[in-house]
Amino acid sequence: MIRDDLRNIAIVAHVDHGKTTLVDQMLKQTGAYRENQVAQERVMDSNALERERGITILSKNTAVTFKNTKINIIDTPGHADFGGEVERVLKMVDGVILLVDSAEGPMPQTRFVTQKALELGLKIIVVVNKIDRPDARLSEVPDEVLELLLDLDASEEQLEGPVLFCSGRDGTCSDSPSKKGKDLTPLFDAILKNIKPPQGDENGKTQVLISSIDYNDYVGRIAIGKVERGKIKQGQEVTVCDYTNSKEPYRGKVVNLYEIGAFDKIPIGEAKVGDIVCISGIQKATIGDTFCESSEVDPLPFVQIGEPTVEMTFAVNDSPFAGREGKFVTSRQIRQRLDKELLKDVSLKVFETDSSEKFNVCGRGEMHLSILIETMRREGFELSVSTPRALFRQIDGQKFEPFERLSIDVPEKFLGSVMEKMGLRKAEMLEMSSHGDRVRIEFLIPSRGLFGYRNEFLTDTKGEGIMSSVFDSYQPFKGDVPKRPTGSLVSFETGEAVTYGLYNAQERGTLFISPGTPVYEGMVVGCSPRQEDLVVNVCKKKHVTNMRASGSDDALRLIPPSKLSLEAALEFLAQDELLEVTPKSLRIRKAILSNQMRAKTNAKNKG
Repeated sequence: MIRDDLRNIAIVAHVDHGKTTLVDQMLKQTGAYRENQVAQERVMDSNALERERGITILSKNTAVTFKNTKINIIDTPGHADFGGEVERVLKMVDGVILLVDSAEGPMPQTRFVTQKALELGLKIIVVVNKIDRPDARLSEVPDEVLELLLDLDASEEQLEGPVLFCSGRDGTCSDSPSKKGKDLTPLFDAILKNIKPPQGDENGKTQVLISSIDYNDYVGRIAIGKVERGKIKQGQEVTVCDYTNSKEPYRGKVVNLYEIGAFDKIPIGEAKVGDIVCISGIQKATIGDTFCESSEVDPLPFVQIGEPTVEMTFAVNDSPFAGREGKFVTSRQIRQRLDKELLKDVSLKVFETDSSEKFNVCGRGEMHLSILIETMRREGFELSVSTPRALFRQIDGQKFEPFERLSIDVPEKFLGSVMEKMGLRKAEMLEMSSHGDRVRIEFLIPSRGLFGYRNEFLTDTKGEGIMSSVFDSYQPFKGDVPKRPTGSLVSFETGEAVTYGLYNAQERGTLFISPGTPVYEGMVVGCSPRQEDLVVNVCKKKHVTNMRASGSDDALRLIPPSKLSLEAALEFLAQDELLEVTPKSLRIRKAILSNQMRAKTNAKNKG
């Protein structure tokens, strides 16, 4: 059976190439909104963190109707750290819209998502977006995309896909770079013409492959997947199995069945081959499961999700200020929350350690883990986390480490400082090209080499540089990478920071705190330009006498402190430091709080 009334597509691209904005326009132009309804920008970015950061973190499903054909659309994340989201949702679709920025062209994540789509044999529609940019390269970018497809061994059928030119913000599309177009009709026509309709055995036994998990406080876990064979009905008994045979098949009942609407899930009684459905009532369902009819248990294979490359230790907060601000502080609560995250994030791994209060959490990158930490923090969790570490592998007795494909786009005048830093961090240049006064360079760099570099890069390029990376491969260990060039200013005692103490400390480096901030011994209060740590007394008050001297009582002027975000704090961490995360505060501290004990330990290690 061929479902000619249905198409399933995913929109994939590098971060910030305009996927979610294009989906907004697709919804508007197909009548998803009422005439007088206020249309929210980036409606698919429903998560508070997504709206704040302007990025997509979780893939979202929506649907539009064009010429009596329902088009299920999946908006995917563009950031490399959330590549696991893209890999698994591609199992639900029959084709992809590959969005490429008209100025930036194909970027590292473009290569990654395109490779995954090609491996699954999906048809590709190339859309050059943001054609109204003043620096658009409309004649060069399609050729660059074609080169990429050839480089990734695309089939002849995949190479013959159409190339469209689009302005997602204005909602226009055309098949020629010289004309703008009036609306998105050419894009919808291309979807209907080039993306194969779903097909399968409508009369066969039920088979639904689960590719995503949602959660609702009222109905619990919701499994999202595509009907690969037969039909599925509300109230039906199914057997849940897994092709890896990692768990025993068990029975469950489809309590509620929904189809995807424009903005929400619509209850239905039955779904057939090709439909993307949401199923509630089976609380143990996980990504990669197959729901089958009990008379024919036949699990479907699922994509091999890329392995994590970065590890951090999440532990119970044991600082002197522990338990003051958080609602969930025990190791049991932290473990339960991590277990809950594992159910919907296939790229995450959690391992026990020798201590019951510490867990090693592995993810696809620093941002992947920092989003998890920020989410937990907003939910009321309090914990301490270590500096990120690259995950090494032993292959044939040799040590291998993860390498990233790094793309850097900078004005020409900053090229020297970037090349110097890349050399120190063991990067190998792959290619270089110039566009006007800007230069694009691609490197292969150890993941370790990127830890802590992002802020340094923005400083070196005065905020004008763009960098993005994606995991490339495991390669032989490259040797030591230089440590952080700065040291820490560490608090001498527990108390409250005062202006006089901070005034004296600011001569030693950049401060992170302001007067009135509670501090404790071993807490990092600033950054020292020298490589060694300095202990400073920010609680020191001025000795009061009954003598007054001319000029000595003038107000002390403090330089405004440098407030670190979660990502900046994680980048700043040294090997012997931890980040204390609470719903209200971020505090960097030494793993050994006692200044005396720490000095002894350092002396012993040097000796």
